[in-house]
Amino acid sequence: LSTLPPPPSSRSDKSITWKSLAITFAFGGGLLLGMKILQERKGGKTKSMGKAALGGLFSLVDHNNKSTKSEDFLGQWLLIYFGFTHCPDICPDELEKRRLMRLVKQIKTLPDITPILITVDPDRDTPEALAAYVKGEQGSFFSLYTYRMLAYYRVYYSQGPKDEDNDYNVDHTIIMYLVGPDGQFLEYFGQNKKSSEISSSIASHMTKYKNGK
Repeated sequence: LSTLPPPPSSRSDKSITWKSLAITFAFGGGLLLGMKILQERKGGKTKSMGKAALGGLFSLVDHNNKSTKSEDFLGQWLLIYFGFTHCPDICPDELEKRRLMRLVKQIKTLPDITPILITVDPDRDTPEALAAYVKGEQGSFFSLYTYRMLAYYRVYYSQGPKDEDNDYNVDHTIIMYLVGPDGQFLEYFGQNKKSSEISSSIASHMTKYKNGK
């Protein structure tokens, strides 16, 4: 998707219980979850530097079953993605883009970026399953979502019907969100973006941020 979907219907801000498996991000795997948007708007939401107002303060549970607050990610560049580990088609393409984010790391003057997966399939993506899947990885975070965070990022998802093997797909927003070290949302990338375009855009934001300090 290259445009943001409407926000999901509001629900209580609680984490869902997990049940089975995990995912891998090209920069490695490691602990948890989400991120922080420092500059708030009056409703607890932040004012974006782009076209859309996205993000907000939150706390999530990571694949180590630990609670982490959005403030814990201040000082880091984040690439946030909502998905699930059983995704058969589009998700692997998006994960490949993350692998190509190594292009950014090849520029020695630029800082590291932390990719974060927020699962929309907590019934199968349990902390235990995620921890087993990402064992040995470094630098990525995997997390259970909260309804508030889905609303903050205007994420759509819908579980499909189960087949005879009790398997199912989850339709969801295919967008990656770039967040700066100050917790400010900077840009989102739809599935129409090429890896080279995303890498170039991220490098540009990093350079502007560095020069603006």
